[in-house]
Amino acid sequence: MKHIIPVLLLALAACGAQPARTAPAATLTWAVETQPVTLNPQLWSQNKARLLVFNQFDALLSKSADGTFQPWLARAWTVSDDGLTYTLDLRDDVTFHDGTAFDAAAVKANLDQFQVPGYNPAVAAIQLRAYDRAEVVAPHRIKITLKEPDALFPDFLASPLAGQVSPKSLKNARDLKFGGPDLVGTGPFILDRYVQGQEIHYRRNPGYAWPPAGAAHQGPAHLSEITYRFLPEAAVRVGALTSGQVQVIEGVPATEVALIAKDPDLTLQTSLNSGTAYAYYFNTSHAPFDDRRVREAFREAVDVDAVLRSVYQGTATRAWSVVGSGSPFYDASLEKSYGGDAAKANALLDAAGWKERDAEGYRVKDGKRLTVREVAAAPFVRDRRDILGQAIQAQVKQNAGIDFQVRIVDQGSAQQAVDDDAYEVFGNSRGDSDAGAALNLILPSDGAINRTRFADPEVDTWLAAASATADQAERKELYARVQRVVVADSAIVFPLYVPADQIAAHRSVQGLGFDPASGTPASAYDVRIAT
Repeated sequence: MKHIIPVLLLALAACGAQPARTAPAATLTWAVETQPVTLNPQLWSQNKARLLVFNQFDALLSKSADGTFQPWLARAWTVSDDGLTYTLDLRDDVTFHDGTAFDAAAVKANLDQFQVPGYNPAVAAIQLRAYDRAEVVAPHRIKITLKEPDALFPDFLASPLAGQVSPKSLKNARDLKFGGPDLVGTGPFILDRYVQGQEIHYRRNPGYAWPPAGAAHQGPAHLSEITYRFLPEAAVRVGALTSGQVQVIEGVPATEVALIAKDPDLTLQTSLNSGTAYAYYFNTSHAPFDDRRVREAFREAVDVDAVLRSVYQGTATRAWSVVGSGSPFYDASLEKSYGGDAAKANALLDAAGWKERDAEGYRVKDGKRLTVREVAAAPFVRDRRDILGQAIQAQVKQNAGIDFQVRIVDQGSAQQAVDDDAYEVFGNSRGDSDAGAALNLILPSDGAINRTRFADPEVDTWLAAASATADQAERKELYARVQRVVVADSAIVFPLYVPADQIAAHRSVQGLGFDPASGTPASAYDVRIAT
């Protein structure tokens, strides 16, 4: 057996974490941009909801900024030399919010839940694709067996998806799909109120004593209560902060950055997210994007730098690949290799047969206008992506005569468009701390969210090989090949910007920061209010 982490950990003291003190009553109100689609960590899919998940639930491992895995609910673990067996030694002092003890049987129950047909097919197909079985070896030791080596499995153990849920509440929750107050974890806060469209409220877990390695303190959270208010309008969030209605906001729009930066009573922090860039994925299953020339023309018709300056006023980071530039797997060779050449866009469209124009200036062929549609689900629209779509819409019309139609709809309508193949553009970014998880979801021919309908056997082979090896250099090379095919050779992806999160707060609020693995706002565990 080879050890990944020492069996005994004295990490919190070694990391400089401060001893817990008796925490006074302190309340905080925080405005967030996006209302969660679900509060069940095992069904989590919104990067913006990550901070809420880790308030209420703890994962088995944590992941540091350098990509190494650290203890959390698992004190230590070993991996067999063939990469097929993970043996986790669990903490024996952890209790779920409903009073039941956390143990190996609970971990097995959580893993077994993912095997329920239809529960979370995307996770079953990617993060747990190699999962075989879990065995309780001792009350606080569990052995997990994989069918084949999987480099993505440790990342799963450290993700919100591995947030441990009380087995009792898994069975008895009134709405398992959504979660809520009766779906309980072991985290530093207890969810006790959810008002749809308005707010979510947590109170401190007074018995909490098991933070992840690297936490700034031990013991219960500093805050006694925290309320997250759902304020999707950026101007409303900023106004709530400057007027003192809330003490923290996330999702600071570029238009308000200067206002916050010059206010001596406020602070502003920003962090790039990990995972994939925000990109347009072209649906190749039907016209017009079944023609590579049209896909390339769309990209060439957009001056991305100018669009980003207009929409984000210099605060956005240009993306050149499907993988975000903050990822160790990013292929920098793609930089400045395409885009922004209107003459080339028009030549490509002429060659593809889109030579005529209608009265409104749009290109037509065989009596049909060159129309492409994006149908976006409202809960996943962040970072002024609706405004970004409008700016791109104007550019592709002006520069190339393309009719780009953008609709923001409810989640059900967006899924219906996918089911009906009634779209040509799919806008997406993924916040997986290991970009490989995202690539395996969206690019393989059988990927759970393959919206390009593109299939390349080599890409499938490279993605599978990258998942099967723990050699990071080999994974980087394999993912670089994938990026070159989907961005450069086949032009099925149009990268736009690297998502980032921003936190603005009153100066009295301290301990705010970002999850080192994801770049998203961290949970409120270390947050405190200075007096």
